Amino acid sequence: MPLLVEGRRVRLPQSAGDLVRAHPLLEERARLLRGQSVQQVGPQGLLYVQQRELAVTSPKDGSISILGSDDATTCHIVVLRHTGNGATCLTHCDGTDTKAEVPLIMNAIKSFSDHAQCGRRLGLQVTGLDSAAGPTRSSQSTVVIDLRLEVHLVGGFSDDRQLSQKLTHQLLSEFDRQEDDIHLVTLCVTELNDREENENHFPIIYGIAILSSLTAVNVKTAEIYRASFQDRGPEEELRAARALTGGPMISIYDAKTEQLRIGPYSWMPFPHVDFWLQQDDKQILENLSTSPLAEPPHFVEHIRSTLMFLKKHPSPTNTLFPGNKALLYKKNEDGLWEKISSPGS
Repeated sequence: MPLLVEGRRVRLPQSAGDLVRAHPLLEERARLLRGQSVQQVGPQGLLYVQQRELAVTSPKDGSISILGSDDATTCHIVVLRHTGNGATCLTHCDGTDTKAEVPLIMNAIKSFSDHAQCGRRLGLQVTGLDSAAGPTRSSQSTVVIDLRLEVHLVGGFSDDRQLSQKLTHQLLSEFDRQEDDIHLVTLCVTELNDREENENHFPIIYGIAILSSLTAVNVKTAEIYRASFQDRGPEEELRAARALTGGPMISIYDAKTEQLRIGPYSWMPFPHVDFWLQQDDKQILENLSTSPLAEPPHFVEHIRSTLMFLKKHPSPTNTLFPGNKALLYKKNEDGLWEKISSPGS
């Protein structure tokens, strides 16, 4: 079934710019998103998604209220949402294996959704105060919601290697190949997310967040917003090391148990790690980034800390995952991650 915009099938292949010009509502949404100020998101209730990770939750989740990710240069952040029950998946795609990753995103949402309902309409009775009848009188109204899958794509820029353009095309094409109708709601990618300064190109938006606690009543107005994050944990270095060593896309969160699951992971010793740790910032940027001029200020520090972690843990199975057991985290009463016992311990 096709990828749709405003109920009309998207014609592919075409650039992101051509696509929004054919659908002015997409262009307006991208303009509004670019014009937002960046919100600093704290750790309370946050589930941060790193590169090559996905997480899915729903309004029934009592622990997670915000899904978010940032540091996307050529990468794209993808949000897929079921409007009937509010199940929401956020993932950070880098183009490693888009053909395999999009079905993972779809299956993550389907695990929450009464998927047979897609394509139908749901009428919900909403009770509120009737100001015209007086402050103590209530009234009921019916909110009609189209039960469907909606996708938001954000990230990338006009990079010299055209990696962003390639990833945009891959994502649009793969969503268009899925058996379900998928409604493209936000497209702020590649040239639509580009700014130029001194003849160099940069992304406008590096990160986004979405409230995952929205109910079906107000999901019609659910908006993603520009965001940055100080807390990218738990186990930020461990998760980054898995991605740097070539780990595939994985799901990190079980919304039924409200637990974040990390590992067990394995990787080969990172080649020439001591050599890379001796290099200056310029060499690290030029060799370990897809877009050296566009990286956020903390990129080099992040890569160095990840390389140090890989040097310390060349074979993580025994040192990081005793008994080959996963690390499990759960939100505490303050909304912060807290390590709990490994399964079976």
